Amino acid sequence: MMPKKIKTKPYTATRNACKMCTPLGAALVFHGIEGTIPLLHGSQGCSTYMRRYLISHFREPVDIASSNFSEDTAIFGGGDNLRLAIENVARQYTPEMIGIATTCLSETIGDDVPMILDGMDKKVDPTILVHVSTPSYTGTHVDGFHGAVHAVVERCNPVTEKTTDALKTRKKINVFPGMLSNEDIRHLKEIFTDFSDVRTPIDTQSPDAIKNGIDSYAMGNNTEFTILPDYSERLEGPSWEDYQAIQKGGTPVREIKAMNRATASMEFGSILASTVDQGEKSAGSLLKERFDIPLASLGIPVGVKATDLFFERLEELTATPIPEKYKKQRGRLIDAYVDGNKYVSRQRAVVYGEEDFVVAIAGFLAEVGIIPVLCASGGKSGFLQKALEEILPKNILEQVTVHPGMDFTRMEQTAGALEPDFVIGNSKGYTLSRHLNIPLVRVGFPIHDRIGGPRILHIGYKGAQELFDTIVNTLLQRRQDTSKTGYAYM
Repeated sequence: MMPKKIKTKPYTATRNACKMCTPLGAALVFHGIEGTIPLLHGSQGCSTYMRRYLISHFREPVDIASSNFSEDTAIFGGGDNLRLAIENVARQYTPEMIGIATTCLSETIGDDVPMILDGMDKKVDPTILVHVSTPSYTGTHVDGFHGAVHAVVERCNPVTEKTTDALKTRKKINVFPGMLSNEDIRHLKEIFTDFSDVRTPIDTQSPDAIKNGIDSYAMGNNTEFTILPDYSERLEGPSWEDYQAIQKGGTPVREIKAMNRATASMEFGSILASTVDQGEKSAGSLLKERFDIPLASLGIPVGVKATDLFFERLEELTATPIPEKYKKQRGRLIDAYVDGNKYVSRQRAVVYGEEDFVVAIAGFLAEVGIIPVLCASGGKSGFLQKALEEILPKNILEQVTVHPGMDFTRMEQTAGALEPDFVIGNSKGYTLSRHLNIPLVRVGFPIHDRIGGPRILHIGYKGAQELFDTIVNTLLQRRQDTSKTGYAYM
């Protein structure tokens, strides 16, 4: 009797993946925490690869320690290597925290890292040890990023921590922005500071005003905020006069330990929110579950609609009206949309990158009249289609091809038939744009072939303004370069 044939799905090898390794995202998070050194439990090659990617994007020195697996370690386990690596890092850097991320190799051989770390805290006290599981065969660099943020918050805010209402007398917001650029994080800090300093008009003729001699504005609401991670200064600081073992900057560990005292948390990422709804844990959901801290889950605020929602939620959380400067920024942005509409209307774009970023950029393109004909990502959350359906108008959604789990080779094959006018994404799409003979608008991470990747602003009205101008000017240049006459006036 012939054996029954088992039907299997055809396997296609990944060629030029549209994602990076999971531990890379974790390493970036640890560089966004003050006094922290990332340590990869695996081979030295993994650490070198992560450093190369981060250095070429941020143009800053990036240290990532390694437990330095060898052939023997891969067979007999890496426990001794990890312990020695932790002791060496603690001695050489005296860090406040060591962030330990596992690689494919250590995960595959089954190293029990929590067991290995048992008792190590006392040996390297007061250094805090944080472990996050990040095998690359289970996700993308963004999964590693979110996993590391969750692990840090969990480690620094144990369930036994007592939080009384007396400790929540001041407004305090935890902000988990996800994997944004340095400029995005700086802009977020500017926005939160402006909201904290807003002074509200009051009646100067009221008895209290006359009695206390106060002016026509009440003091700001003094809302405090903690952004995690914050690598905006540590990975883009001034030139050093003296060597720094650990660059200055990052979210202070003491502020992370106080996150359980916040009055609210805010988390960016529509895909992240969907995974939380399905039972996955995020930093915000952990604090909500353990300490009953309300969580506001938003998409990344790129474009007018998404930024409007962000500011509306911020007004609710701070009980403060939007500062006038942002109303003016919004007005200028709308005016720019009108001015540039004839250049962008019905243009066709290929959008790629990590899933939440693709959703945010696609929503922005749609609101200015550009059709994101292909939305592609190396992520495989299963929520990309749903997130785009929620953010894109029906008439545009009908023209969109959605491809999760895609590599650049298949992306190029698919995009060629869709006749796009430009590509928007990170530097890894340059070859695709070159083969299709269309321009590439560089956004996101990584930007390897241009200077200033960390200074690209994506979020808020100001970020949308810069993106819009860049896209319009890219299309105008394309029109000039391909014109037989060469227009000097557009």
